[in-house]
Amino acid sequence: MSQSSIGDYAKRNTFSGSTSVALEYVIVAGGGGGYFGGGGAGGYQSNVSGENSGGGASAGFTASVTPQTLTITVGAGGARFLPGNNSVLGSAFSVGGGQGGNNNSNNAGTGGSGGGSGNNSSIIETGGAGTTAQGFAGGNNGSTASPFPSGGGGGASAVGGNGGGSTSGSGGAGVASSITGSSVTRAGGGGGHADPGFPLTGGAGGAGGGAAGNAGAGTANTGGGGGGGGGGTSAGAGGSGVVIFSVRIGTSVSFSGGVTQTSAVVGSNRVYTVTETDPGSTVTIG
Repeated sequence: MSQSSIGDYAKRNTFSGSTSVALEYVIVAGGGGGYFGGGGAGGYQSNVSGENSGGGASAGFTASVTPQTLTITVGAGGARFLPGNNSVLGSAFSVGGGQGGNNNSNNAGTGGSGGGSGNNSSIIETGGAGTTAQGFAGGNNGSTASPFPSGGGGGASAVGGNGGGSTSGSGGAGVASSITGSSVTRAGGGGGHADPGFPLTGGAGGAGGGAAGNAGAGTANTGGGGGGGGGGTSAGAGGSGVVIFSVRIGTSVSFSGGVTQTSAVVGSNRVYTVTETDPGSTVTIG
C-alpha cells in the first residue's frame, strides 16, 4: 500500500510569505477491530528527530510551515471486524489498521498494520499486509489442527505473532516516542482469539495499546488493535488514534470547533495532543 511522503509533505507545506515554523509530529491512525484474528494497529508516522516511524522506517524530515490552516483528523478505531480510520495532519496521513480475519475465510484486512488471520481447519491463512513506513503485517493462524488458533494483528514495530499449538498469536509491538516529554509506546496489534471450550489461549496484546484475545478494545488514543474473540462475538474494537505536534513556544496555534486537545511545554516547544475531532476540523498555525 502507498503512503503520503513525509519529505513531500515538508516541501508542499513550505510557502512564501511569513517566517516558517518548524513542525514535528506523531500521527497515529485508529486501530482495526478484532474478529477471530487480532486487529492491526493504526498506521504510525513520525518526523521527530532521532525517532522512528512504523514499519521499520526512520522518522522523516522536520516539516517547515508558514502561517496556514491544515486539516486535522483523529481516526476512530474500527468496530469488530471493521478497519480503523485514517488520521490526518495537512497532507500527511496514517492509514487505519486492518481488521482481524474470520474463521475459514482468509480475509484479514490490510491497513496501517495488517489484521491477524482467522482460524482455519484446512489451510494456513495469511495475515493482512501493513503499509510501507507505517506498520507491519498481521500473523497467520499457524495450524489447521484443534484447537484452531488465529493470528495476532500487526504492530507499528513488529509483525503480528503466528498462532500455534494451543495459543493464538500475539499482537505486534508498537513504536515509542518522547514528543510529549516522556516515552510512550503506541500502535500495538491485538492478540488472536481465545476459546475456553477447546481450550485455546488468546494471544497477548502488543505493547502500545493492543488488546489481548477476548480482552476487548484497543486502548483509546494509541491506535491499538482490538483483541480477537472466540466465535467472533467477544472481539474488541480498535483504539482511536491521536495527532501530536510540536512547535516553538510563542507560535500562534488555533483550532476549529469540535477539536479536543491539550497542550504542554516541553523544552523550548509547546506540544499539542489532539485526541478527538469533528468532520472538517482544522488547525491554524502561525
